[in-house]
Amino acid sequence: MTLSDEAKERLADVVALQPTKNKELQDRWGIDSGSEIHQYLESELKEYYYRDENSLIRATPEAAKLVGMESDEDVLSVPELQACIIDVIAEPDAEPESVVSVLHGVRDTGLDPTTDEVRSALRKLQDRGLVEVVQKTVPTFRLAIERSEITVEVLE
Repeated sequence: MTLSDEAKERLADVVALQPTKNKELQDRWGIDSGSEIHQYLESELKEYYYRDENSLIRATPEAAKLVGMESDEDVLSVPELQACIIDVIAEPDAEPESVVSVLHGVRDTGLDPTTDEVRSALRKLQDRGLVEVVQKTVPTFRLAIERSEITVEVLE
């Protein structure tokens, strides 16, 4: 299957953002609805993606090879906000933090996201297995693995 330049760029997004959801791709690609994302994936990238047991979108190993992103599987490509959260959130053995506490830590670095943006970024990091939720009166968060075990690359 030969892919257009646009399809290759979008496939690179799937590889970089995996595991991801329709909404994240919708925002990234400027598409109006999740159903349009599904249609695009099925029509243009069917051979190069799949949905895991949690219905998250993942790229096949062939997709990574095709877009030349096979290099270092230990490096995480994440948006700037997620990278900042990894830097400021509580370690795995520390007391977990609320969304507001993480928000204040992020704002101390100079970024100024909304509470909803931080909550969404935390959930995306949770989907990737990097952050765990500890349910208290309100959900609290901390790293699921040691910070020293994570190598982060900020997506452009």
